[in-house]
Amino acid sequence: MTLNRRHLLAAGLAAPALLRLGTGSAQAATILKLSHQFPGGSIDEGDFRDRMCRKFAAAIKERSKGAMEVQVYPGSSLMKTNAQFSAMRKGALDLSLYPSPYAGGEVPEMNIGLMPALVPSYAQAVAWKDAPVGRKLTEILDAKGIVLVSWVWQAGGVASRERPLLTPEDAKGMKVRGGSREMDLMMKQAGAATLSLPSNESYAAMQTGACDAVLTSSTSLISFRLEEISKALTSGRERSYWFMLEPIMMSKIVFSGLPKDQQDLIMAVGAELESFGQEGAKADDTRVEEVFGKAGAKVVQLDEPTLGKWRDIARDTAWKDFANKNASCAELLKLAEKVA
Repeated sequence: MTLNRRHLLAAGLAAPALLRLGTGSAQAATILKLSHQFPGGSIDEGDFRDRMCRKFAAAIKERSKGAMEVQVYPGSSLMKTNAQFSAMRKGALDLSLYPSPYAGGEVPEMNIGLMPALVPSYAQAVAWKDAPVGRKLTEILDAKGIVLVSWVWQAGGVASRERPLLTPEDAKGMKVRGGSREMDLMMKQAGAATLSLPSNESYAAMQTGACDAVLTSSTSLISFRLEEISKALTSGRERSYWFMLEPIMMSKIVFSGLPKDQQDLIMAVGAELESFGQEGAKADDTRVEEVFGKAGAKVVQLDEPTLGKWRDIARDTAWKDFANKNASCAELLKLAEKVA
């Protein structure tokens, strides 16, 4: 077969094992590509999700003594955001730090990673990994060609162009980006119109008036500079109905092609970095209030009765819709509700 440039590019993207010249001979080195949608920075500065990916890359290289390298591609610079999950399943992308609900179109069970008002705290979120719900989700993804490498949860809030979106009554007449089908169902029931777009497109949507309010993680609210075009912030620092699973995932095709020692190293480093991810998410829950407050935005907090109102709407809409998808979704939801 004659190889053209397209074939070579595809091969370079899909194949993790490349050759590096050593001293006098060619030595096999594993080169993995990790893509994500968030702004790039350095290992010490910037969006904690990018920093987490860079720390992952640095640890893999150091502990493998150069036998493995991870190249990080921030800002969807390697491929478009919504294409990354499918590419991993096909073996055309090695790794991604990827918002779980973005994969819901292909794997409906992934929408449980942003189920409104289901996860009330970081403590409960972190408990998922070793609970039956976490084991079940890991099994489902494995069957779909995805390995969960590092669990990361983030709380989120709402940036609004004009007035705060705090209570369900506030949603009436607003155009809202919720971040998942389930979040949109809750918002629609409250009277909002919804639109679906990745968080890295939120700024433009708010700037043009296509969107009145954006629900996203505290980190994304900061990284995408939404304080520049917002007059109000509903913070997720004390409590939130918006908790999202945003893990580092890996192509099972690629993972299975690695030797056991490299597989073990990837999983070990991923697990070790989870505490960094959670600390980064919590720190941004506080920092987002400072950033928006400094920009002149009104900062408001959910109280428990208001959160309860949102939970009631979510249970009657999003939770019910999710459970009716299939038996697997119904089982996941029951298992999630049992997490203490």
